Amino acid sequence: MQYYIGCSGWSYTSWKGPFYPSNLENAKWLNYYSQIFDYVEIDSSFYRTPSVFMVKNWSKRTPENFRFTAKFPKVITHDKRLKNVDRELELFFQVIDPLKSKTLALLIQLPPSLTISQGLEGLRQLLPTLYNTGFRYAVEVRHNSWFQDLAYNFFTDNNICMVWSQLANIRTPPIVTTDFLYIRFIGDRSIQERDFGSIQKDRISEMRKWARNLKAVPKQETGAEEEGEAITGRGRKNNINLAIVAANNHYAGFGPGTANLFRGVVGLPQASWGENKQSLIRERDLKQSMLSDFID
Repeated sequence: MQYYIGCSGWSYTSWKGPFYPSNLENAKWLNYYSQIFDYVEIDSSFYRTPSVFMVKNWSKRTPENFRFTAKFPKVITHDKRLKNVDRELELFFQVIDPLKSKTLALLIQLPPSLTISQGLEGLRQLLPTLYNTGFRYAVEVRHNSWFQDLAYNFFTDNNICMVWSQLANIRTPPIVTTDFLYIRFIGDRSIQERDFGSIQKDRISEMRKWARNLKAVPKQETGAEEEGEAITGRGRKNNINLAIVAANNHYAGFGPGTANLFRGVVGLPQASWGENKQSLIRERDLKQSMLSDFID
């Protein structure tokens, strides 16, 4: 299985010093980030559809091996709740297209108030459009009504990943619905933005549980769900070849720190960053460097 482990977003002023060198200008943050991690979730696209110029810039400033996921704009998922969004979808696909070759999946994050009865109908209406874009999709649900076979089978039948996410009061069952997995460490809003530069909460035991679920997937046999064991929609055994993991600052206080801890939990080498990396990065061609060059 191939892992892509990174953060939800990269543009945080509180990372300056703890992650970004203190003298590194904001315009170079993504370029620097892409030398430490090989994946990032675009969080800003949720709040506002980016411009084509911005998207092309993201591609240009990252190495060829770097990968993205991107959130659907909230005007589609939250404001209009998946209804009558043809114009908004067309615009989003148009602007994100230059990043297609580097995009692992597009993330459809649903609002907490959207129940399965409302949401499934909206998703069904979107399917013809989604199928014609060439992107893969992952849906994050935030209402407990979704945790049933009706949803699992819908996602399985339509080759859509049901995101495994951990929020304040919701922990998604480890159901596998397609050939890739998407884990989001979200947490709650108890950690203030000013404290995003260091780990504030011990989440190791939780991450170990998610890692057990993740590692159980390739050898999973059809059967009942148990602690540390993932199951598949319709009882199918999927051939999982990709795991995407995005760490939010709110989960433990510091996205890069959480991503690094999870790398260790699943047995991958940890990345390193900070002032001691800046001179190394200057000496190399940023667009040709590989993640392995920056792993201890």
